[in-house]
Amino acid sequence: MRKKGAIIAMLGCFDTKGEDFALLRERLMAQGHRVFCINLGVKGTTHLFPVDIEAEEVAAAGGSVLADLRTSGDRGVAVERMGSGAAVVLRKLVEAGTIAGVVGMGGGGGTYMVLAAMQAVPFGIPKVCLSTVAAKDLSQQVGSADIVLVPSVVDLAGVNSISRVTIGHAASAIGGMVQHRGTTMQNGGDAVRGRIAVSMFGNTTDCVNACTTLLRSKGYEVFSFHANGAGGRTMESLIDGGYFDGVLDITTTELADELCGGICSAGPDRLGAASRRGVPQVVVPGCMDMVNFGAAESVPVHYRNRYLYSWAPDVTLMRTEGEENRALGEQLAAKAAIAPEGTVLIMLPMQGLSQLDCEGGLFHRPAVNRVLFDSIKEHVGRKVRISEVPLHINDQEFAALAVQSLLSMLAGRAKPGR
Repeated sequence: MRKKGAIIAMLGCFDTKGEDFALLRERLMAQGHRVFCINLGVKGTTHLFPVDIEAEEVAAAGGSVLADLRTSGDRGVAVERMGSGAAVVLRKLVEAGTIAGVVGMGGGGGTYMVLAAMQAVPFGIPKVCLSTVAAKDLSQQVGSADIVLVPSVVDLAGVNSISRVTIGHAASAIGGMVQHRGTTMQNGGDAVRGRIAVSMFGNTTDCVNACTTLLRSKGYEVFSFHANGAGGRTMESLIDGGYFDGVLDITTTELADELCGGICSAGPDRLGAASRRGVPQVVVPGCMDMVNFGAAESVPVHYRNRYLYSWAPDVTLMRTEGEENRALGEQLAAKAAIAPEGTVLIMLPMQGLSQLDCEGGLFHRPAVNRVLFDSIKEHVGRKVRISEVPLHINDQEFAALAVQSLLSMLAGRAKPGR
């Protein structure tokens, strides 16, 4: 059944695209929704429909004066400030429980502002952007947010027979998403004890599969994130949004890629969210024995004399060595050290960090792993617990210990972010 009267925030440049937004608003209202209109247009506004928040208020929310943005002549600054201001406005609307979804439209600058604003809207609240540049690589602007991009096909410069169709598509998309909003946020309709995030790689699949089976048997919903950069960023974003009750960070290899310039870096904030929020977490230096590059010819010249392994035609793995492991141990320890006491356990699998790092394996270098382990212990501080486990990371017993440790931290603890 449709949510009658749900409020959808509509934002964009009403100064130059008022006719297009008037049609979008009309289509949304025809579905029975109410529309909250936010103008991002620096040059003026529209008289085709009522505007709830004008550009002056958006600019002020971004720390600017609209008149100054108009007279400066610096379009880039104006776009950045209006996008930042719109994010502040949307965040307040979300916190007030006002809106059920967000829709925007724009060209290059308009798309940037709309996507920047949508970053402030948590996962699960529908977000749709109709854009003239939807076919370009907007991964940096979208980030890990659950934003749906709809190509406008033609420019948004007045309604015509093509834009009438694509604007209708955008309206139908956000309307349908709002109609069904909430069903996916209720754990598929099943009662669960909590939500657990788990990081994984092909080289730690056996461990993660065993953890998942054990957690599900205890009534927990498990969310696996591939540690390929995008997966780590998405996991961090959702942890920061309060979506998870606990984290099994089995595969922290993205730190190695960030350090060495690999293709699976999740950025400098990897491992930051759970510690900041005090979410119970078990951290394992899984796959820190490797850095990921593309095809063999893509490996940086200064690494080509290192031990390299072709995991696939387009994936080359480089075995980490002592200096890298010292740095990685210090980084992992520093990130864990900011967590509240009793909320993090670092588990060290003494018999190997990955499928390749096992006895007889191609990456098996116990002495190099010892450098990593010693660095972690040296820098972690007294309030973080460390457990040296005489097992391989993919041993079933290691998975059982990881799950048991996390469940012990969760026991009797109020659920973060709920």
